[in-house]
Amino acid sequence: MKCIAIDDEPLALTVLRDYIKRVPYLTLAATFENPFEALQKIHTSEVDIIFIDINMPGLSGLEFIKSLNKSPHVIFTTAYSEYAVEGFELDATDYLLKPFSFERFLKAINKVNKETTVRASGTIQPQTLDFIFVHSEHHIIKISLEDICYIEGYKEYVKIHTADAKPILTIKSLKSLTEQLNSEHFVRIHKSYIINISKIQDIRSGKVKIKDRYIPIGDSYKDVFNDVVLKGRI
Repeated sequence: MKCIAIDDEPLALTVLRDYIKRVPYLTLAATFENPFEALQKIHTSEVDIIFIDINMPGLSGLEFIKSLNKSPHVIFTTAYSEYAVEGFELDATDYLLKPFSFERFLKAINKVNKETTVRASGTIQPQTLDFIFVHSEHHIIKISLEDICYIEGYKEYVKIHTADAKPILTIKSLKSLTEQLNSEHFVRIHKSYIINISKIQDIRSGKVKIKDRYIPIGDSYKDVFNDVVLKGRI
């Protein structure tokens, strides 16, 4: 697979050169410190994977990807986690938070391989239920998954926060709810919280903002969150 790397930091490009060399089926076609020069390469050559920094002078990585007519696999490489939501909306394959290890780099490449297989075969993912049933106040409530913003866990019950209605209390564990929910849209980010990634308004200082409330990302959940927030590829 033919790759290009775009980053205004020479050291970051050196790391990518080294990592790409270690993978036999990857070829580094070119590296660029100037994103405008990279545009010319993409318009005149076939590129399979773009590794691109986000925070660059003149043209950000997000603006760069938005300007493309083609749709190669995009892997963002950045030191700033707060851009993850925008990366998710651009359908990026992965989001590597600097500094990242070779093992983490390989994980991103494996995601590219999975995407390539699905595209080539035209595989349609099996449908999952778009609702759940929970017991609350002596009756059973049907809740649409798209209405759930986040779920807050307590010792003996959970509180399901939805877009419009008041929170729904049910005697359930976060673990059992995680198994019920569609993992493409929901991720556990803390021992006490599951969130709907489509409801994220903002990410900053190790917290996500949903319904105007900042929810902490637990240290042991950060890697999973970074993996999932860009299109939920678990």
